[in-house]
Amino acid sequence: MAYDERKVLTRSSLSDLLAGKFTKPPPWERVSAYVTACVRAARAGQIDLSCEEELARLRGDHATLTDLFETAVRETRAPQGRTSTSRPRPATYRLPPRNTNFTGREAALQELRQRLTSGNGGAMQVVHGLGGVGKTQLAVEYAYLYRSEYRFVAFVDAEDPALVASQFASLAGELGLAEVSSEQAIPRVYGELMDHGPWLIIFDNGERPGPLVDALPSGDLGSNGHVIVTTRLRGWSSRAGVMHLDVFPRREAVELLARRVCGMTTVVADRIAEHLGDLPLALEQAAGYMDYNQTAPEDYLALVTSRLEDMIALGEPADRPTVVVATLWQLGVRRLETERPQAKRLLELCALLAPEPIPLELFTGSTEPLLAAADDPVAWDTTVGALAGLGFARRGPSSLVVHRLVQAAIRAAMPDDVRTDARVRLCRALLAAVPHDIHGDPDARSRWHELLPHALVVTKDEPPAGCAGEMATLLRLTSVFLLSIGNQSVALPLCERAFAIDASLGQSDAEVGFDLITLAQIHRDRGAPERARPMAERALSLHESCLPADSPAIATDLATLARIRHLLGDHEAAVPLAERALRIDEAAYGPDDPYVSFDLIALASVHLDLDDPALAVPLISRALRIREASYAPDHLYIGYALLLKARAMHALNDPSAAELARRGALILNIRLGKTHPKTEDAFALVNRLLKRDSCCQAHGEGVAAGNLTATTHVVVRHVPHDDQRNW
Repeated sequence: MAYDERKVLTRSSLSDLLAGKFTKPPPWERVSAYVTACVRAARAGQIDLSCEEELARLRGDHATLTDLFETAVRETRAPQGRTSTSRPRPATYRLPPRNTNFTGREAALQELRQRLTSGNGGAMQVVHGLGGVGKTQLAVEYAYLYRSEYRFVAFVDAEDPALVASQFASLAGELGLAEVSSEQAIPRVYGELMDHGPWLIIFDNGERPGPLVDALPSGDLGSNGHVIVTTRLRGWSSRAGVMHLDVFPRREAVELLARRVCGMTTVVADRIAEHLGDLPLALEQAAGYMDYNQTAPEDYLALVTSRLEDMIALGEPADRPTVVVATLWQLGVRRLETERPQAKRLLELCALLAPEPIPLELFTGSTEPLLAAADDPVAWDTTVGALAGLGFARRGPSSLVVHRLVQAAIRAAMPDDVRTDARVRLCRALLAAVPHDIHGDPDARSRWHELLPHALVVTKDEPPAGCAGEMATLLRLTSVFLLSIGNQSVALPLCERAFAIDASLGQSDAEVGFDLITLAQIHRDRGAPERARPMAERALSLHESCLPADSPAIATDLATLARIRHLLGDHEAAVPLAERALRIDEAAYGPDDPYVSFDLIALASVHLDLDDPALAVPLISRALRIREASYAPDHLYIGYALLLKARAMHALNDPSAAELARRGALILNIRLGKTHPKTEDAFALVNRLLKRDSCCQAHGEGVAAGNLTATTHVVVRHVPHDDQRNW
């Protein structure tokens, strides 16, 4: 039965028609009337019909019916800001099907339209961006969105410039030009388009302008049309306007996954998008994988978290089943291998670092540069420039950023021996680059801040045999820096690994002692002095057995042990330990060195706990003067000294205690965050002193911690701690 007894085509019968269940299809004009009515009714709000959903369901196998739907949509709902026109549907040449899953990019589409129609020489626009970022999809979506504004739309594959002329010869046939040779095709086509304007030609995946110069319109040829070029390569700014397309904003990445994958929650979508770097192609690929394999979103998240290099080769985007992230950059890598082998080596090194800005000084600053090209300024500049020019990296004034999926694809293709060698070289380069002595290097904190993510990535896996000792040292240094900024939870497993590696290698007593004293400091700061004590005692014993009696390393052990003993309530035993540490450091560094301030604070803390604030105050004041002369005003060590002095001054009934505590609490709030336990304790101390102190009215009694921070704006420099100190 072709249609029901009333001879009205219903929605269910339309579904039967599409499924091939009719033995005698209804008249096409009846189908046309039904589709138009559906769309108009949806527009009027009379039925619940989403045109986009219908198009998505019908597209592909029923192209003619899809065209009918789209025509009806255009008639009933013209794009915002434009009125419906009677202009016929434009002729098209090789325009890919519209991506029914196209998500977001409203601002980019509007910007592209504005650029093309500005009348300021913007009729040719280049959409530049990383492979997989959606440049082609944006150009195609633009063509469909604004196709009623053009009489002719063509899509040219420009990846191989040698094949462009033959496509223009085919295009000439579409325009009715007979027997046009490839040599004549381009000017003949543009000449014919003069009578078909306005027109749009998309050159997809173009090279630099040089190879395409003969295919691009110039002069009067381009006066009544628009050209869009999509490319990964730089070098177009002198030829056309350049619009950079970045990865999805996180909101759009989450929207795509939530719309495409059944059962996807916003939280899981956000975490998947983070692991995939918000790259549109990777998100489509992930959605295709989950759809085909019926993988739960939570299970896919676990896979992409632990097996990223494998997962980027799996799954198919619905519109481009042959393109996956794992192979997206293969041609570019082969080109680097042929033309710029040093740039390929640089890319491999970058692939083993974090997806954060990579300081270029890491490759050039050591006595043994990681790459031969780093020895020559011109060779180095062109080596780095090749990665930026070919779209593998974004270059800053002194850094490179490589997208995390580019890194994963490069890692997946690296032979094991190449990867091992690169890890060894990076470990040694990082060990040379990170500051070992925070106190003697004023730029230490900022440099550690830049290098920390890369140190964490390089030390993540088991060390290669060639650099296990160096990796253990790098792990310890990293843990000490993290401890100095209050991140004990991350510092602890790093230092435990350093200790395990050094112990397995049979390293010297001195190295093992450094690991132990750092572990003792971590456990002390985590509130476990009973666990810290045997570690500190063993570290002191090891160092006393192999180092001179006046070694500053022994002073560190003594000061640490003194602090632990007094935390355990053994204050009397702590005093001689702290005093001996102070004498060693004063002799080694002089009376005004920051190391000495640690010993002074340790000794003052013991006296304060012995209820002798009169002895503690001058020690703290001296330590505070040293630190204020050595560190930035908002340094964490200054905050600690201020809080300790506030306690001592309060014990002496000095009214300045509340202000000292307030200053210290503000520093901890900035450096550690208001939810950190030490910050909370600091503000609790402020509030107690404000309530009890007779001068609380002068300082604003009852001021809450949030109000204290609201009026303070301090510039923070991230500075790491020395490898043997942590106060």
